[in-house]
Amino acid sequence: MSRLTVPARDDVPEASKPILDAVHKQIGVVPNMFRLIAQSPAALQGFTANNGALAKTLDVKTRERIALAIAQANGCDYCLSAHSYLGLNLAKITPEEVALNRKGLSGDPKANAAVSFAVKVVLERGHISDADVKAVRAAGFSDGQIVEILAVTAENIFTNLLNVVAQTDIDFPVVHAA
Repeated sequence: MSRLTVPARDDVPEASKPILDAVHKQIGVVPNMFRLIAQSPAALQGFTANNGALAKTLDVKTRERIALAIAQANGCDYCLSAHSYLGLNLAKITPEEVALNRKGLSGDPKANAAVSFAVKVVLERGHISDADVKAVRAAGFSDGQIVEILAVTAENIFTNLLNVVAQTDIDFPVVHAA
């Protein structure tokens, strides 16, 4: 059972209801995490605006690969479950690729650079080397795309921490961090 309340849609503040309705319209359900965030309309608005903006950046497979790697690195079962489902069903990542992503790797050389860079940033708390930046550039990422990798990473750190602290009930097929 979640440590923080995951309210029903009708029990969230009025300002959060239209955003939850938009989430429902877009994906057909309102995952527990969104209802958890909805207790703070400002946090929900910021999260969904950031999420919408980042959906226009790196391709969906790269964003899901990063999300899987970061969820594993942070030990977030909720996010690992959600992004395993989304990776397989939305981004059409293979089960073998999901397994690699959870190890901070990818079978695609360019994606591997992004995923391994994101994991290193998390594990080193940003204190990476010049060689790390050079490697992600050498894989074909511009400085703007490196900023996008960092933004996707930061968004996932927020959801990881939120769901680990809250112990959010998992409403996706359950996957546990190794």
